[in-house]
Amino acid sequence: MKALVDTNVVLDVLLNRAVFFAHSRAIFEFIEQKKITGYITASSITDIFYLIKKEVGNNEVVYQAIEKLTALFTVVPVTEMTIASALALRWKDFEDAVQFMAAKENGMTCILTRNEADYESSDIPCMSPSDFIAKFGWF
Repeated sequence: MKALVDTNVVLDVLLNRAVFFAHSRAIFEFIEQKKITGYITASSITDIFYLIKKEVGNNEVVYQAIEKLTALFTVVPVTEMTIASALALRWKDFEDAVQFMAAKENGMTCILTRNEADYESSDIPCMSPSDFIAKFGWF
C-alpha cells in the first residue's frame, strides 16, 4: 500500500502533539515495519523544516529530523505540472490540492491526514491515522 502522509501527521510525531501522537506514530511504525510504503511531498519537507525550526529554534536538530524523515519516507516531487493541476482544482486549501495532485501523479493508494474534510473531492481514499488503524486493525 502506497500512502501519502500529510504534513500534519508528520508534525504530530515530530512536535509530539499529545492528542494525536500515538496514532500518527503508529503510521511511522507501519512504514518502518514495511506494512505500508510511506511518501511525503517535497513541498512538505520545506514546510516541516520551517515549522519545526520555528518551534525548536535549533537548525542542527531540524536538519537531523529531516534526515531521519527522508530515510523513512520516499519524497515525491512537486513539479510545475503538479502546481498547475492543483490550481485548476480550485480547492479551498491550495496546499491540500498540491498534496492530492502529487499523490495522484505518483499512484498513491491512500492519503493519511487529519484534514479529511479538505480532501472531500479526492478520488483517492483519505483517512485519519486513527481511522486507518481501525480499518486495518494493526493497533
